[in-house]
Amino acid sequence: MIDKKTVLAIIPARGGSKGVPRKNIRDLGGKPLIAWTIAAARASAYLDRIIVSTDDAEIADISRQFGAEVPFMRPDELARDGSSGIDPVIHALETLPEKFDYMVLLQPTSPFRSAADIDQGLELCVREKAESCVSVTENGKSPYWSYKIDGQNRLEPLFPVEEKIACRQQLPKTYALNGAIYIASTRFVLANRSLQDDRTLAYIMPSERSLDIDSEFDLRLANVLLKA
Repeated sequence: MIDKKTVLAIIPARGGSKGVPRKNIRDLGGKPLIAWTIAAARASAYLDRIIVSTDDAEIADISRQFGAEVPFMRPDELARDGSSGIDPVIHALETLPEKFDYMVLLQPTSPFRSAADIDQGLELCVREKAESCVSVTENGKSPYWSYKIDGQNRLEPLFPVEEKIACRQQLPKTYALNGAIYIASTRFVLANRSLQDDRTLAYIMPSERSLDIDSEFDLRLANVLLKA
């Protein structure tokens, strides 16, 4: 609870994964990938309940072993490759008998997000009386140095600038969603079937805690970073 507001954490973890088979329970540093997110959630000062939404019995068992609740199994139609990411959130909010003021979506593919990140994101959202807040990280490569290639194999700037940019420091800072934390009032989610809009606040995280595991390379990199 934060400022007398109740908070539900939802960890979405379907069984199917094309890029990294069984991704959510693959080993990272000696424990399943999802365990890192459960641990961060359990260390938060504000989360009242932590649930895992999954269609997979093995993921459910492992999630319980590491301290999360699995109060229901996600319907198969909400766990397909083409399923919308918001639908499991709506399903969880409508299935649970309790009603919460805020929900926090924590994807298992962001193992380096900390409890402090969760709490600071919630504090920002509540302090500013915002309906939603998402975590972002500064782009390592500025989109102002990105190009398209035309039909003649020539480079076209993706974002043309009027003056020639000599160095990176002259470029405006840009940010990308890192997928680690999505915070929103449950009222906002149910009314808009979305986790953000043009008024959503940004909670900035450093790149070293923003790794999003989406490939075998990402998983190998995460293990290397842990060992280092």
